[in-house]
Amino acid sequence: MAQVTLKGNPIHTNGELPAVGAKAPDFTLTTGDLKDVTLAEWKGKRKILNIVPSLDTAVCATSTRKFNENAGKLANTVVLVVSADLPFAQKRFCTTEGLQNVVPLSLIRGKHMAKDYGVLLQDGPLAGLTARAVVVLDEADKVVYRQLVPEIGQEPDYDAALAAAKQ
Repeated sequence: MAQVTLKGNPIHTNGELPAVGAKAPDFTLTTGDLKDVTLAEWKGKRKILNIVPSLDTAVCATSTRKFNENAGKLANTVVLVVSADLPFAQKRFCTTEGLQNVVPLSLIRGKHMAKDYGVLLQDGPLAGLTARAVVVLDEADKVVYRQLVPEIGQEPDYDAALAAAKQ
């Protein structure tokens, strides 16, 4: 179990992020078209998992915009934005914002991915949502970078995540 804060108040996740060098846990998440997809959907590509509580918050929206802006510059890389938002809301957000370089994915059909990646919040006002985290996977789905953002209201370290995706 890891600890993060929300406005300085401690809250706990259900576990730890996968270790650097470990094979990433597979997942099934839902697209804006209500299609279930697994990690294998992006086989052979580098993946940046931008895990956020909800796109309906300022910091989550900002991180998604920033990754969208930089994702187009990265060869053979996809940015997957994972949140508990409904697929319809995710799709509307990306359409309204003109975001075309990120893939929004919903936890609507289960929190297995959040549990397997150790980011499911266990207590506090956001219990049941995810902590803010970034996990970068190589083409073989090995973890090459991870960051559990210590304060949910803070943005992730974009430079470190993008640098890891380029290696």
